[in-house]
Amino acid sequence: MKKPPWFNKKTDLGLCREMKQIIRQAGISTICQQALCPNISECFNHKTAAFMILGDTCTRDCRFCNVKKGDPCGLDSREPQKIIEAVSKLGLNYVVITSPSRDDLDDFGAGHFCLIVKELKEMSSDINIELLIPDFMAR
Repeated sequence: MKKPPWFNKKTDLGLCREMKQIIRQAGISTICQQALCPNISECFNHKTAAFMILGDTCTRDCRFCNVKKGDPCGLDSREPQKIIEAVSKLGLNYVVITSPSRDDLDDFGAGHFCLIVKELKEMSSDINIELLIPDFMAR
């Protein structure tokens, strides 16, 4: 029996390795890597990634998620610059930003999202940004 065409994914593993290397060198995380996404090679092959800001540790214990849980470290003040450097090196014009829940922060991380969007827009006003935000404790 022949497999359907959508089942056979063609990926450039060299490009996937390059994406992973740039992300690792920048010292940032992606939800793709943290959540063990099965489509990571397909997305990285299309130069698409969802950057995870506010650290790699979530303050909640949702059973459906593979993101590390526990007491997160403080905010990385260089994180906006690290994201900008990675976006620039990757040549992205569409950026997805997400984060773990940070119930330990006074604003639950909302200010950090704003800062990163501002910095990205200053880098290029043509850049498109998609935010996948936590619930900010329903505020």
